[in-house]
Amino acid sequence: MLATPGSLPVGPEWLYEVKWDGWRLLADVTDGRLRLTTRTERDVTSHFPELSPLAEMVADGALDGEVVVLAGGVPAFSALADRIHAASPGAAPATFIAFDVLRLYGVPLLDRPLAERRATLERLELDKAPSVQLSPIYTDGPALFDATRDQGLEGVLAKRRDSVYRPGRRSPAWVKVAHRRTQACVIGGWRPEKTNPRIGSLLLGVYDGEGMLRFAGRTGAGPGGEATQRVLRKEMTPLGRADSPFADSLPRPDRVGVTWCEPRVVVDVNHVGWTEDHRLRHPILRGVRADLDPSEVRRE
Repeated sequence: MLATPGSLPVGPEWLYEVKWDGWRLLADVTDGRLRLTTRTERDVTSHFPELSPLAEMVADGALDGEVVVLAGGVPAFSALADRIHAASPGAAPATFIAFDVLRLYGVPLLDRPLAERRATLERLELDKAPSVQLSPIYTDGPALFDATRDQGLEGVLAKRRDSVYRPGRRSPAWVKVAHRRTQACVIGGWRPEKTNPRIGSLLLGVYDGEGMLRFAGRTGAGPGGEATQRVLRKEMTPLGRADSPFADSLPRPDRVGVTWCEPRVVVDVNHVGWTEDHRLRHPILRGVRADLDPSEVRRE
């Protein structure tokens, strides 16, 4: 179940959580075996061996949550992205922050209200391992919004107490409110740096309601660091194509020197808004995402 972007709702019917800056994972334990999958159903269990205690805490169940890598107590998205491609996965310890339970001991809980699912989740005592945490619940949304802003966190999630769980659907019963603007984008092409073979800039796109890839601007690849450079080269090199994948007719300055590629690699960028011609203002690369299906990338 996915949250809908919007303004912070208030009222006794709402519960509030921190919006964690990580990757959404489903932790499924069946017959004592843990399987971690992303929203695209990619199995990433082997990348997070420190989360294996989940199989001991939940003998049979499915938990929805976010995996994060903490730096100074604050999630570091780029460090998490590097984990998927690092030679030594244990170098940056990850934490699984659970916020929902979808099945427990063979009983499906999707149609139970959030308040009941939450009570069930709390009885599991997930804080017994340092790599697993229970996402705290708050009742004062405005106060949490101010606190997360002051602490440099991503934002707040508001959820109705009576909301049932609908897998894969974006629901108005869950509302996300972010302090900084982020956007997932699909890479449609890239340019090298002028003085070396490093990837210098990326051409970004988002899909419209008709499934057409629309050009959303360019961002530099340098801020991502060497780990990001290695990932981009590895992922994009086999995807080369002769023509632009964008439905738009790009201006000549945006076309010159570009190596086009199939739109299969997803990245996250920070930005300060959109222009009237639907381009991102000052997009800055955050990292590569392996947890999103490119076809699901829409303008937030």
